[in-house]
Amino acid sequence: MLIDEQLLLSYGAELEDLRPSYVIFEENSVPKYYYQIVKGRIKLNHYNEDGKELILAILNKGLSVCELLLFIDETYPVNAIAFEETTVLKLPKNDFVRLLDENQQISRDINKFLSERLYYKYIMLENNTSLRPEVRIKGALGYQKSFSNDQSKYSFEVPLTRQQIASITALRVETVIRTIKKLEKAGFLKIINRKIYI
Repeated sequence: MLIDEQLLLSYGAELEDLRPSYVIFEENSVPKYYYQIVKGRIKLNHYNEDGKELILAILNKGLSVCELLLFIDETYPVNAIAFEETTVLKLPKNDFVRLLDENQQISRDINKFLSERLYYKYIMLENNTSLRPEVRIKGALGYQKSFSNDQSKYSFEVPLTRQQIASITALRVETVIRTIKKLEKAGFLKIINRKIYI
């Protein structure tokens, strides 16, 4: 959990229940709230000029949603969409800034979290420029696992379908399926009941 839920509530956050496919914010809209996931998952995506979806991240319970944009005067470069039944804590931007000003440790924790996300984004960018599908897929799966506290081998169930992995890596689904089988044989991942574990 990034920020304690009770602390957020004490600063005026409200719980909001979202149905699957609910659009929390759209690309080019102005950031007005800090969002933290209480339950469920949120997808950050973008559509290219051909209308093809590119999934940039799938965020789970305890994570915040594009909080970095509350520190700069820019619009959202992505859409945020509820992936399933989801509950978020929603705190107005001014109250979020006040919370950080009045709680130095929380402010440091947010800085650390943002630094980690930026680091892994650099790694993802580097991996996605590779012509080798296994490098792209390993990078995408590693990025997803980076959100987990347990980094031991095969401890993380990847919350993505093969189609979603294809959307993240800009590969064809068939290539993803073939490459995942290769990565399983190489011991990088395990497949249990069609779920991927890394």
